Amino acid sequence: MQDLLLSFKALSDETRLRILLLLNKGELCVCDIAETLEMTQPNISFHIAMLKEAGFIKDRKDGRWTYYSLDESDMFTRFLLIEICERKKVLTPQKVKRSKKC
Repeated sequence: MQDLLLSFKALSDETRLRILLLLNKGELCVCDIAETLEMTQPNISFHIAMLKEAGFIKDRKDGRWTYYSLDESDMFTRFLLIEICERKKVLTPQKVKRSKKC
């Protein structure tokens, strides 16, 4: 039951939904997400931590950078993410802005 509550809590914020929609397009680092959503990196990191704890995203280290992508290992989560992405396409910009920091 706690896992389900954590999932819905993670999905209850527009910023987190926008991050999921961006990651649906492919793997990104925090600086690219921050640049695209025009938010600070600490703010994005907070939201990413919640999404990661809920099991929606996974990370991959490459040198000093960490890249995030959707975690598609759980079928319930995957179907939920597919439905969100289909219904909420208007929440995210059409194109990911690449940060010059990376």
